[in-house]
Amino acid sequence: MLERRLYFHIDWLMLGAILLLCGISVAMVYSTTFDPARNTASRLYITQAYAIAIGLGVLVACLGIDYRSLADSSHFFYILVIALLVYTLLFGSVVGGSRRWIPLRVFNLQASEFAKVALALVLAKFFDESRRGNPSINDLLIGLGMTMLPFALIYKEPDLGTAVTLLPIFLGIAYLAGLKMRLFGVVLLAAVLMAPVAWKFALKDYQRSRISTFVDPSQDPLGAGYQQIQARITVGSGGFWGKGFRKGTQAQLKYLPVAQNDFIFSALGEEQGLVGVLATLGLYLFVILRSLETARLARDRLGTYLVIGVLSSFTFQVIYNITMSAGLAPVKGLTLPLMSYGGSSMIATLAGFGLILNVRMRRFTN
Repeated sequence: MLERRLYFHIDWLMLGAILLLCGISVAMVYSTTFDPARNTASRLYITQAYAIAIGLGVLVACLGIDYRSLADSSHFFYILVIALLVYTLLFGSVVGGSRRWIPLRVFNLQASEFAKVALALVLAKFFDESRRGNPSINDLLIGLGMTMLPFALIYKEPDLGTAVTLLPIFLGIAYLAGLKMRLFGVVLLAAVLMAPVAWKFALKDYQRSRISTFVDPSQDPLGAGYQQIQARITVGSGGFWGKGFRKGTQAQLKYLPVAQNDFIFSALGEEQGLVGVLATLGLYLFVILRSLETARLARDRLGTYLVIGVLSSFTFQVIYNITMSAGLAPVKGLTLPLMSYGGSSMIATLAGFGLILNVRMRRFTN
């Protein structure tokens, strides 16, 4: 449990940056859901604030228990998440053609968000117990199997975007554990060769449409290419200083659909301009670099693996969402962590950073 002396080793700077991003999140959710005609905003920003409060409570819980004890129970968290994913497929609520949420009395639980934290824990524990610096093929296959099980369940919902965020967790931890770059190159080459097969049989029609319209959004400007075109307009219209808080036309007038979710970064660019974008990117970069330093300072391999696992998924999601918002990547249902509206995403992300702060705080313990 948390001892008084450990308070001095908490990374308050990184925690402060995380809280700043959460504050920007509430402000942007309020702004993007503001209705100029009624001069009022949706209550979604209040829901987001509640999620942040719960997430901070979970962060403190993850911080208070030694990460080694949490890793020892990682198989329990992993099995629980798998059970929740199976339950989602069988009994979850269907919204927009996808079965991704478990309806509860207070909120809808998206179990796939918590799969990232559970997978990081179980893979960190597994590779920590494998042979130092030289994982066997069996070790890699077992680790890949543990990754592909939740991947397949999430993909089945269908939610390819969230499913893909699990892969950086495996790759980051496996690389640190000793995955040879030559083997990684072989896997990458196999993926490239399998791409035509995946295009034909694995991807659904709407997913193929998103990729093709990414190359040329004008081929379907009112359909699959609409969001990408509007996202580019939204980012570009902000200029250097931006239009000001609650003064963005693209989000408030609903030209950019559900701007509080996947395209909240585009809305930020419109309202706060290049200055606000650079400041926000600076906060994300600070959190990422600080987490990398935590991985370097960790007292054991388990801590390093755990930090890299959580950070790999987070960084991938941040980079993809921002490039997507700028029109540089195909539109995919990937939120911007710590900023986009979504209770499960916010709570799971803060839980992950609770683990990172835990590793840094206990770097001097026995």
